[in-house]
Amino acid sequence: MEPLEIPPAGHAEVRIVAASPEVSRTVAEVLRRCFASVEQRSYPEGSEGGTRLHLTVDTTRPAEPARSWLVTSQSSEDDRKQTDEV
Repeated sequence: MEPLEIPPAGHAEVRIVAASPEVSRTVAEVLRRCFASVEQRSYPEGSEGGTRLHLTVDTTRPAEPARSWLVTSQSSEDDRKQTDEV
């Protein structure tokens, strides 16, 4: 197994595994509507015809609806620790 490469600051690497290429492309399209997409690669997954899609998104350039969601979901330092954390 290859070591994970950390994407550049402000970017996220998303991996989508689905039963068909159409399903993985649908999920990728939703992400592209929310964030600028930098790169997309797809590969066969498993012996049953599944698809694995890797998508790099640029979180520094969010589009709607992600922009409004990100603004309203900002949490404070106090909100980050859960009560069940050690």
